[in-house]
Amino acid sequence: MTPEHGGIRTPGVERIQAAPAFGADEELDRSLRPRRLADFVGQQAVKDQLTVFIEAAKQRGEALDHVLLAGPPGLGKTSLAQIVAAELAVPFVQTAGPALERKGDVAAFLTALEPGSVFFVDEIHRLPRALEETFYPAMEDRRLPITVGQGAGARVVTLDLPPFTLIGATTRAGLLTTPLRDRFGVTHRLDLYEPEDLARIVRRSAGILDVDIDDAGAVAIASRSRGTPRVANRLLKRVRDYAEVRGAGHIDRDIAEEALDLLEVDHAGLDRLDRDILRTIVEKFEGGPVGLSTLAVAVGEEADTIEDVYEPYLLQQGFIKRTPRGRVATAAAFEHLGVKRPEHHAASLF
Repeated sequence: MTPEHGGIRTPGVERIQAAPAFGADEELDRSLRPRRLADFVGQQAVKDQLTVFIEAAKQRGEALDHVLLAGPPGLGKTSLAQIVAAELAVPFVQTAGPALERKGDVAAFLTALEPGSVFFVDEIHRLPRALEETFYPAMEDRRLPITVGQGAGARVVTLDLPPFTLIGATTRAGLLTTPLRDRFGVTHRLDLYEPEDLARIVRRSAGILDVDIDDAGAVAIASRSRGTPRVANRLLKRVRDYAEVRGAGHIDRDIAEEALDLLEVDHAGLDRLDRDILRTIVEKFEGGPVGLSTLAVAVGEEADTIEDVYEPYLLQQGFIKRTPRGRVATAAAFEHLGVKRPEHHAASLF
């Protein structure tokens, strides 16, 4: 934290003075994150709503209402939070749910906020339940009760907080308690991206990275990016490496497909672990159903990672189904793996 921000340095904090930072740092200029809503590709409904809410808050001279952003990892929740701060021209303060362990941690953040600040809490569903009550009066009344002393001599002192916007990001909205979720005035769910939007993101990132790519090459990368901008940008960097070493530096469809084949990302966007998950359900468990914990052990991955990172795309693409008895592979999964579907499998779905 720099001196001009005031307050104290707190573990787990990333604090950014949003508006003045643009164009001041070469590293930020090279960043692939969009810095304004106009540069944010996709999620049009979310962008349209945020544009209205931000403009209304600016016209009234008030802090934006608290915002909850939900959706799978890599879809731009952190970027949107930073963009909100930039559009409002206010400081941006960042932490994560697991970094907040005591009520004093929360109090240190809230009392150090400048008026109008955006306070971003990533993975807010991992916030300890005991700390949620500390947020309730802060979010509703901008007041922070603090207990001073111990035992019979303890007393409660209430501190007034400046207007601020809490933006929470979660990949597991269902794990939020109802009282906390209801205190967010604006709630958005980010969906996986269409290939057309991902191709635009790839072209924009290629321009920032000074990568020579044509439209066909961008489409080839986008089509295998699992509907996720973070994956698209990661694949773009690896394809760039391949083009520089095995080609002439230019990325066209052929170079992109060769590089992605080397990375074991197939035409459906599935990587090795995706296929391991499908193959485990199809071959070891005859198409399912199989429980999540059993599946996690079988493929050697954490259950949360499978559920949060891999399953959303497999579900969207129609490769698996969730049933009361567990995960089941669909006919599309058998076809994708080139495995004959057992005759009894269709009946077992019911």
